[in-house]
Amino acid sequence: MDDLEHLLARNRLWAAAMKESRPDFFATLARQQAPKYLWIGCADSRVPANEIVGLLPGELFVHRNVANLVLPADLNCLSVLQYAIDVLHVEHVIVCGHYGCGGVQAALDNRSHGLIDNWIRPIKDVRALHDAELGALAAEQERFDRLCELNVAAQVASVAHTTIVQDAWKRGQVLTVRGWIYSIADGLLRDLGVGIDGLDQVSRAHRLVDGR
Repeated sequence: MDDLEHLLARNRLWAAAMKESRPDFFATLARQQAPKYLWIGCADSRVPANEIVGLLPGELFVHRNVANLVLPADLNCLSVLQYAIDVLHVEHVIVCGHYGCGGVQAALDNRSHGLIDNWIRPIKDVRALHDAELGALAAEQERFDRLCELNVAAQVASVAHTTIVQDAWKRGQVLTVRGWIYSIADGLLRDLGVGIDGLDQVSRAHRLVDGR
């Protein structure tokens, strides 16, 4: 365990610096959690959610997995989504992908990668759906970047298709779902313009109505 002592030391320095700059920070943080945002992002270590948007602990509720997927059978992700919306009452769900995503690359290269091939299969479905668009791009890097963007758009739709989000809209809760992408090369975020703000923007096939 001694090889991890430097991390504990860094933690002590960080905590001391926070106390010095904001004496009441930890006391306030311990009393409540009231973030306005849920971040669904990639597990990639180069994309630290709080840091790249300049938010402190307690200001951003975060769920991360390989390739920022929102799958209807993923109870982990759905539980985070439900808690964020129904209990914390977040106002914004941000699905954030990034260029250079290893999960997207694995879905693009057709090689076997083991267990994770099962996880990234929905990205392959996105690839197949947009095969003509991707095939029209001359450069491999262009296809890679575009599939990263298309995957974000698909996950934004997947968030909006959940009963959790649609029930929130039905009861009049203010909630937006946004799709962003992050460039590791320059540290900048870009809005992909695939946001959904209400039930009327959900496709007819995925729009849920009360069974009465």
